[in-house]
Amino acid sequence: MSMGNSQRATVVHEVTARSVVALLEDLPEHGLVRGQVGTVVESWVPGVYEVEFSDDDGRTYAMVALKAEQLLRLHHEPVHPGV
Repeated sequence: MSMGNSQRATVVHEVTARSVVALLEDLPEHGLVRGQVGTVVESWVPGVYEVEFSDDDGRTYAMVALKAEQLLRLHHEPVHPGV
């Protein structure tokens, strides 16, 4: 039995621990703007993640609990082999 396209897309784009993510909205109260990149360091409850935002030297400048809807998982390798 094969997975449908929408189910496969959900699994591939699921946010998990150590996922690299981009912020989808400005959060001025945390000094963050849309597009900033962070790393998921903890999953609190389903759909809520602690995300660490660090500079190029590895210094953390923000740690924020965010909902999955506020994040876009980034991929640094092909998601589907042969595509």
